[in-house]
Amino acid sequence: MTQHNVFVLGLDMFNRRKLENTSAASECRFIGLLDPAEIMEADYFPIADMLERAVAQIEAHDGPPHAVIGYVDFPVSTMIPIIARRFGLRAPTLESLLRCEHKYWSRLVQREVVAEHVPAFELVDPFGDDPAGALTLDYPFWIKPVKSAGSFLGFRVDDRAAFDHALATIREHIGIFAEPFDHILAHATLPPAVADVGGHYCIAESLIGGRQCTLEGYVFDGAVHFHGVIDSIRARDRPTFLRYQYPSRLPLAVIRRMEAIARTVLAHIEFDQSAFNIEFFWDASADRVWLLEINTRIAQHHSDLFEKVDGVSNHEVVVDVALGRAPRFVHGQGEFAHAACCFLRHYRDGVVGRVPEAAEIQALAASVPGMIFEPHVEAGTRLSALTHQETYSYALALLYLGGDDPQMLREHYRLCRRTLNFDIRPVANEDTQP
Repeated sequence: MTQHNVFVLGLDMFNRRKLENTSAASECRFIGLLDPAEIMEADYFPIADMLERAVAQIEAHDGPPHAVIGYVDFPVSTMIPIIARRFGLRAPTLESLLRCEHKYWSRLVQREVVAEHVPAFELVDPFGDDPAGALTLDYPFWIKPVKSAGSFLGFRVDDRAAFDHALATIREHIGIFAEPFDHILAHATLPPAVADVGGHYCIAESLIGGRQCTLEGYVFDGAVHFHGVIDSIRARDRPTFLRYQYPSRLPLAVIRRMEAIARTVLAHIEFDQSAFNIEFFWDASADRVWLLEINTRIAQHHSDLFEKVDGVSNHEVVVDVALGRAPRFVHGQGEFAHAACCFLRHYRDGVVGRVPEAAEIQALAASVPGMIFEPHVEAGTRLSALTHQETYSYALALLYLGGDDPQMLREHYRLCRRTLNFDIRPVANEDTQP
């Protein structure tokens, strides 16, 4: 049997286990490209050097590459088309990917075909002479860089004071993503509308809301397919994620409308040969669907949910598409009927004094089948030193759960929260949110 060399950018052990459970695993050799720490934990991305080292590693490998894949946002998602083009591998074109990943460009092309599902938006230069004076959007609105990840530097702006505060923070930190993103843009052919809109720009958007979900799917040889819909549950009193839950509880008719919107946009963008996930809102009171964001990859936080419910993770479609095979994703073959990925968060800066001990975690896992606890901090961690966090909170850990129904998920979550104790010591004279 031919062994396919599948190179995976930033491969960690959690995702290696998911990949090795795919149907193609017996004929694949999964080879990590670059250290996952320099992708997931870095506050600086030397993108030219990263691309050069990734290419050199592939060239030095004993045997030809058959695929290059990834499962995280920037910089991985934008590096894949460049590396794939170098070796003649399957991947979306860089330009089609950037029509999704460059938030301003993406809104422009979305508006061309599904304008009724796109909020009002406009470009903001945070380094301009008078950004507030140039705005025509009314408060409140959201502002975020044209390229970021994980809600980093995304702010809700209710008035001029909040706008000034957001811009000050953005100007201080936007270079983390802007400078490497500009290097990626230099590899692409850009239309006049965005040719000068680099990573140091932001986009302001009017508020949209409702029940949030994500459609996961893939495009293979021009045909769009969907393999799951995941609900994104936010806190009632804070603009922050609490958990992802699968399968979705949205009405099927609403999901079908979202799928139609996704097909229209992806065809217009000419996106092909890749997985994707597209975030939507359904405003039930107005029965209106809003398109929030297009991501050019699977969501790694969904991988365990698919495995728990369907028996295999969403890596299944990534590997198949990259190898030129039509995926055959089978549903309902997992151990659980429902699954969730829950965020354990803290809302003020502080220093971690204690994290759950191994014995506590093992005892809890014995009573909560399928539980996976993934800590993001350790004793001594300063929360404000964590990288790529949401604007309004710090993620202490992820908790993956399975159950017979949503009620069982909630019961398991409450048990885990009571048992998995973190001690966060306040920082002297610190009374601010992230």
